[in-house]
Amino acid sequence: MSTLERLDDGRMSDEYTSWVVTALITALAFLLRVWNVGFPKNLVFDETYYPKDAWTMLQQGYEGTWPDAAKANADIVKGITNTWTPDAEFVVHPPMGKWLIAIGEQLFGFNSFGWRFASVVFGSLLVLMTIRLARRLSRSTMVGAIAGILLTLDGLAFVMSRVGLLDIFQAFFLVAGVSAVAADRDWFRHHLADHLRAVGKPHLDGIFGPAQGWRPWRLVAGVMFGLACATKWNSMFVLATMGIISVIWDWSARRLAGAGTKAWWSFLRDGVPAFLYLVVVAVGIYIATWARWLSIYPHMVLGKSWAGPNPDPGLSKVIGKPLAALWDYHQQIYDFHTGSYMMTQTHVYASNPSGWLINQRPLGIDAVNDIKPGQQGCEAVGDTCLRVISATGTPVLWWFAAIALVAAVIWWIFARDWRFTLPIVAMMSTWIPWFRYDDRPLFFFYAICIIPFTVTILAIWLGQILGPTKVTSRRRIGAIVVGTVMALVAADFAFIYPVLTDSLMTRKAWLARMWFRSWI
Repeated sequence: MSTLERLDDGRMSDEYTSWVVTALITALAFLLRVWNVGFPKNLVFDETYYPKDAWTMLQQGYEGTWPDAAKANADIVKGITNTWTPDAEFVVHPPMGKWLIAIGEQLFGFNSFGWRFASVVFGSLLVLMTIRLARRLSRSTMVGAIAGILLTLDGLAFVMSRVGLLDIFQAFFLVAGVSAVAADRDWFRHHLADHLRAVGKPHLDGIFGPAQGWRPWRLVAGVMFGLACATKWNSMFVLATMGIISVIWDWSARRLAGAGTKAWWSFLRDGVPAFLYLVVVAVGIYIATWARWLSIYPHMVLGKSWAGPNPDPGLSKVIGKPLAALWDYHQQIYDFHTGSYMMTQTHVYASNPSGWLINQRPLGIDAVNDIKPGQQGCEAVGDTCLRVISATGTPVLWWFAAIALVAAVIWWIFARDWRFTLPIVAMMSTWIPWFRYDDRPLFFFYAICIIPFTVTILAIWLGQILGPTKVTSRRRIGAIVVGTVMALVAADFAFIYPVLTDSLMTRKAWLARMWFRSWI
């Protein structure tokens, strides 16, 4: 391939068709997730925190204090939603995800449908972004569709799209940011190709080439990573690695275009603007999500539930007391997350990151045990019934994805296949940092930020197995293999569906779905 042909790679001709496919799969994901999402009506697992925080943020701009959780949660189910006080509560996550939950509560009320609605929307949009990312990396709408269908049928993605927790929002913003980085790679290379055509040259002849200061997709990436960090702090690891990859790709593109040794200047001339677009923009967006908190800080009720921030007088003079208070608040949050208190905590569903990729220790979100025959429609004979919500991946999907990841890492290292760079580095950035904190309770549902990238890797491999569109015996065999994988995933999702949705089942039926002791 010529230089121009290589730079032009990624100009696809089925844009309209691809968006129709994307919309149909996203709609399917939404319908699956929104169906009966208001059940159960009670607050499950960490919903005891975030929906209540979101509700008080709607009322007064910051997180208030609720009475004893058992009483407050029971009152909320009954429609009693005013038992909170204006006393500021110490919370340990930034506000973005809670503001999104608050939108659903504003639209539909402080009830189970209201506090889960935003999760349904963003869980469906996560499918959309995964389709677009897989399509761009593979240059195939078919591969994008495969990735979207697989994620639609993942148990963990399904459950996290139906509970009022923060992680589904973080996952969406991270995948959107990574997708924007991928789009920026193509955008930059296409503009280099257009420049060469405009000057009538096949390559740059050893000059640096156009500066390309305006990078719209890089700006989008900065915004998305800022919103991800404003949902959960550990998103900053993905921001850091994606920034490095983005600049390396700029250098690589200029080198391909014929800049020669001048391409090395890319690390400065492209790197500094990249820092502004990604890091500075992300920091600005992050601070902007605290705007309401900053404006209300002088009027907060402090000293009862939480003493509040202790802003440094000197820093207050430089940046103002609200920002100085926010800085001190962040120090308190950091101390909470990294301090000795968390090291002393235990949890029955704690899950070491080493087992996440194989779905070793799913999380129990909700459980109603020992339902007697005749109660709640239980028709068990010689048995009891139960209802559970397990935050578990679709096992077959996760195991296929783990195999695909290993193959991708090997191929990436030895064949230098750029398509695997983003999903491998992105998933590693959301996974490896957790090992630093494995001395405290960690949970499998954090892996919601991993599965979109491993599904993308699996879809790319399935695309390779499927082969070119030309009808041949290889294509037919590939279609059988890919169809079998997809059918196994769909069948497995259907089989575990009752334990994802609090469906009534006998204890025997539940045990049939607990294939390993660590799943119980």
